Amino acid sequence: MKRIADFFGSITGSIKASEFLFKGITTLLLAAGAVVIMIPLAFMVSTSLKDPGQLRSDANTLIPRKPQTAEINGEKFNLYQVTVDGASLEMAMIKKAPGGMAFFADPARPDELIELKLNEQIALYSFDIHWENYPEALNAMPFFRYLGNTLIVTFVGMFGMLFSSSLVAYGFSRFRAPWLNVLFLLLLSTIMLPSQVRLIPIYIFYQKLGWVNTLLPLIVPQFFANAYDVFLLRQFFMTIPLELDDAAKIDGANPLQVLLYIILPQARPALVSVGIFHFLYAWNDFYEPLIFLHTRENWTLAVGLQTFDALYTINTHLIMAVSVLMIFPPILLFFFSQKIFTQGVVFSGVKG
Repeated sequence: MKRIADFFGSITGSIKASEFLFKGITTLLLAAGAVVIMIPLAFMVSTSLKDPGQLRSDANTLIPRKPQTAEINGEKFNLYQVTVDGASLEMAMIKKAPGGMAFFADPARPDELIELKLNEQIALYSFDIHWENYPEALNAMPFFRYLGNTLIVTFVGMFGMLFSSSLVAYGFSRFRAPWLNVLFLLLLSTIMLPSQVRLIPIYIFYQKLGWVNTLLPLIVPQFFANAYDVFLLRQFFMTIPLELDDAAKIDGANPLQVLLYIILPQARPALVSVGIFHFLYAWNDFYEPLIFLHTRENWTLAVGLQTFDALYTINTHLIMAVSVLMIFPPILLFFFSQKIFTQGVVFSGVKG
């Protein structure tokens, strides 16, 4: 019996070791993937903190920096960490020479030149962060005007989307009627309709209403539920037990009260999820604002940033500064709501 117990104990230990190894490899792969994904963001932030001179001479480095210099006879020369007769010294590079060589001099004794191989010496740099790029970029465009328009479109539209989609999803998930599933499939089929197909008739319709060049075409449609959000909310609502509805009805609650006091509090993760989805869509939407908004005063950040990019193409540091400011709110939103967002995404696809 002892041998059998030892045998099964060794098997159990091997399984645990394999699981630990698998989890460790998985964690390393995910960490490596996260680093790769973060590289463009890191370079965007780094570029936003450099000056034009750094972008021309040192664009591929992640850390904003500038060469250390020494003044000799009224002229500045770059400093290098050089090795002379086994000793490490800081010397200025006076000029390059053929064959990959260069002449160096000690700033204290500028007349004594030493010829060394350039690629064997280490250039000296110091941190050079330019925070002033951000206020300069904000002053180069009406950023806060665009920000206000974007916030209005995003949050008012989010309220309309949550209000309408919750009502429609509640009807599809809790009520029974003939052909209800057919109507739901018909609603889902609208996802396959490209927005470009309906662009011209919708534009003419909004023009007849006098809404073109206002924020209304970007806000009002959100008060009419879209299929994608209805689908996510319906799937989550169906995981909530019907017994809760019955108990509320016994207590005298009408269907609207059941939605407000029973369904919506239980569906908080799903509501946060679809709210974040809508926020990201409205915040980054470029297509519809470009079509319906004609004057600069009504532009959103997406359109304003694209125009800013066209006007200030050579000022990459300013473009990156505005881009960092634009992507900061979505990152902040997801950072503080990631737990409930993940929970909502997982449960929205589960049918009870």
